[in-house]
Amino acid sequence: MLKLKYLYENFDLAKAALKNWPHDSDGLDKLLAQFRISNNATYPFQQNGALCFLRLTPTEERQERNLLGELEFVEYLNRQSYPALRYLPSLSGKKLLRLSTPWGSYYAVAFQAVPGVPLGQAALTSDVMRAYGRALGQLHALAAEYRPKTKKWSHLEALDWIDRVLVRYDAPGEIAAFSRKLRKELAALPETSANYGLIHYDFECDNVFFDSGTVSCWVIDFDDGMYHWYVMDIERALSALGEDSEELGLTGQRLEEAESEFLCGYREEYLYTQEMEQFRPFLRQFETLHTYAKLIRCVAEKHPNEPDWMTQLRGKLDAVITQKSEAILTAQ
Repeated sequence: MLKLKYLYENFDLAKAALKNWPHDSDGLDKLLAQFRISNNATYPFQQNGALCFLRLTPTEERQERNLLGELEFVEYLNRQSYPALRYLPSLSGKKLLRLSTPWGSYYAVAFQAVPGVPLGQAALTSDVMRAYGRALGQLHALAAEYRPKTKKWSHLEALDWIDRVLVRYDAPGEIAAFSRKLRKELAALPETSANYGLIHYDFECDNVFFDSGTVSCWVIDFDDGMYHWYVMDIERALSALGEDSEELGLTGQRLEEAESEFLCGYREEYLYTQEMEQFRPFLRQFETLHTYAKLIRCVAEKHPNEPDWMTQLRGKLDAVITQKSEAILTAQ
């Protein structure tokens, strides 16, 4: 999540950024009002009547190398006919722009909407869950063959970033000790071209769309990707299903069946062994630590006269930080 100070909507910024892309003026204000802000600010717009999105990210929140690596990977997926979003060229021909604005420095990209509806809004039948798993297996099969020119960061570089955040924001010493321990545990895991490569890292229901016409899934939001064990994507996807099970209508045995269908679909497209399954507890700890670091950074700065919604959000995030901290200390 972005720092709280970036969670305000800014329609003037969005309109200024959109001057760099062809777009329809009619109905623009109504579309922009449907913005979303979390890891980025995303504003809908239309280009020749087609729904598209502008994504804005403060430059302090992302490494340019990772964003360039994201675009390169997604363009590779497009060439392989994988159902992923497509980025739109700006008027200059570039797909990633760095903009200096009165509101600060931002990275900007634009992309087309994908078919279907987010998985969280679909009935998660056996066919849908199997398609979900196949989409991830296909992604990993293509990632295993991918040879980048611009390489995104690795789990080790992410751990380095986490350690810097823990120091910068005065995290308890027990958390730093946990990070050192986890680094050693991950170093002991086998790392091969078959089990380790560029992953999505956020392959959850909000970022995967189900197209009922083709019974297939389309994938968006590759910006969090990193080089990691492929099982990390499986761990995160299944953990999110469990956490959101009631909202998704996956209670009791239905959740177990959905997880089984997901893994069956995955195995239809890519290797998943018992050894890889045993990596999941360590990768779950990585995700817990990573989320903890992102959140303590997010809430650290306090601002005068914060609106009520921000105060409420801060309280919710503080509760998640406490939950993650307890999970880390329990795992020590």
